[in-house]
Amino acid sequence: MANDRLPISAVKAAFSDVTNLQDELFTQYAQDPRAGVQTILKQAQKRVTKLVADQAAFNQRFYYEKQARDQGRPVVAGMDEVGRGPLAGPVVACAVILPADFDLVAVNDSKQLTDRLRERLYPEILNQATAVSIGIASAEEIDQLNIYQATRVAMLSAVEGLTVTPDQLLIDAMDIDSSIPQLKLIKGDAKSNSIAAASIVAKVFRDHLMASFDVLYPGYAFAHNAGYGTKAHLAGLAKLGPSPIHRKTFEPVSSFLRS
Repeated sequence: MANDRLPISAVKAAFSDVTNLQDELFTQYAQDPRAGVQTILKQAQKRVTKLVADQAAFNQRFYYEKQARDQGRPVVAGMDEVGRGPLAGPVVACAVILPADFDLVAVNDSKQLTDRLRERLYPEILNQATAVSIGIASAEEIDQLNIYQATRVAMLSAVEGLTVTPDQLLIDAMDIDSSIPQLKLIKGDAKSNSIAAASIVAKVFRDHLMASFDVLYPGYAFAHNAGYGTKAHLAGLAKLGPSPIHRKTFEPVSSFLRS
């Protein structure tokens, strides 16, 4: 069947599998006079261009992992934390070791992703990762140590919980008391796929944890605010006072304890 008589639906289906701008289909249909085909062509070019750019950016985010491997440290763990700012709940740290053939291109800084995409990537990261470990510092530990030191404790716990001992740690803007070589990267979750994967796992894990706390301690809307000081959360504090998972040294929680 001639190209100009091929149904547009079939042309669209053919282009849906294209992942290379040099694919012969672009040349084959470049002169097709039908407006619908030309629209499909432009959409495919735009999609593939973005796909190529995303893949290149993903490859670049393995720079530090590749550098460590080239220096004789093949097992690299990325680390990140979530929950330093909330008024309630723990701080959660995660350590992730990714295999060299890890291919989830959508993995990036968790703050740049939607809730839906994070939820989709979470089990996929767990499935592909060589090892994953979670470390937690409770609200009580945060009050005892301060949030910075409690975060370091949670991160160390995450490292020590890995089933594979890493040769190199890549950490988002922190350092911990470990003899394992470590590299502190500012905004590391946007520079390293290993850190980005850790940021996603930590975020989703903590969100799920806070949703369970919402059942245990209703009235603060923990499932919707993850412990941050939203209007609904503050209203719950004013009505009910602090719960067992509130950080008593954080304002305005401490104000409610004094009143």
